[in-house]
Amino acid sequence: MITYELKEEYIELYKLIKILDLVDSGGQAKLIISEGNVIRNGEVETRKRAKIESGDTLQIADVIIEVI
Repeated sequence: MITYELKEEYIELYKLIKILDLVDSGGQAKLIISEGNVIRNGEVETRKRAKIESGDTLQIADVIIEVI
């Protein structure tokens, strides 16, 4: 499990995936999201710019991300 501490009120989903080095580029992050490979709080998230806030839990393949 990865824990990410927010510095702002929220972070856009594709930026979070890129910051955590789960992909090589923002384009790859957007592709993963658009293909439905991101689970946010138990539901598929396909919005690339979804506002990820403290308390959200994400799953991408076998990686779980807890946002605090």
